[in-house]
Amino acid sequence: MRIIVVLFLIAILASLGSALFYLVRDKGASDRTVKSLTVRVALSVTLFMLLMLGYYFGLIPKQGL
Repeated sequence: MRIIVVLFLIAILASLGSALFYLVRDKGASDRTVKSLTVRVALSVTLFMLLMLGYYFGLIPKQGL
C-alpha cells in the first residue's frame, strides 16, 4: 500500500509540473494546462479514495495515541 501511495504522489507532482510547464510555454493559449490540472485532481481524488478503502479493509493499520 505504501508503494502505491508514493507512486500516486509522484504522478500528482509530475502532473502539477507539466501544468506549470504548459502554462509558461503556451502563455495561456492552449488548454493543455487545464487538462494537466484535471489529471492532477483526478489522481488526488483517486488517492484519497484508495486511502479510505485501505483503512476500511484493514490494509492501513490503526495507530493509537
